[in-house]
Amino acid sequence: MSSNLHPRLRQLEPLTDALTAAAQATAKAARRKYREATRKKGYTALHPGSDTPLWNELARVCEAQLTRYGEKARLARILEVTRQRVHLLLVSKTACADAERTLQLLAWLADRRKGIDPEKCHLLNDTFRAVDKASSRNTV
Repeated sequence: MSSNLHPRLRQLEPLTDALTAAAQATAKAARRKYREATRKKGYTALHPGSDTPLWNELARVCEAQLTRYGEKARLARILEVTRQRVHLLLVSKTACADAERTLQLLAWLADRRKGIDPEKCHLLNDTFRAVDKASSRNTV
């Protein structure tokens, strides 16, 4: 095709090739940006606030149970998290627990309301975990 061009236009051919490559790169980047902007975001974790009324109520009820000295530390041992994490979950309400911790928290609250010592139940849970680990090693 370049053989049909006027000799003066042939001088501009390297420039047109560079401009064509730049335009293709820009179009590709624009398509990628558009896809990223319009793509539906995947699952994102909930944060405590007005969108989590059930968590807010659970945290409020659990915090009311933590009246005596050392109760938060005991709960942290049961949930297998740090005391600071318990503070974030229940007192400052800036974090939500994962599903397993939430279920453990509900069980802890039910035990507290029944008057059962949750730490003794926690020891039973450790026993069940040890049995589960041993049985899973035997089946593999």
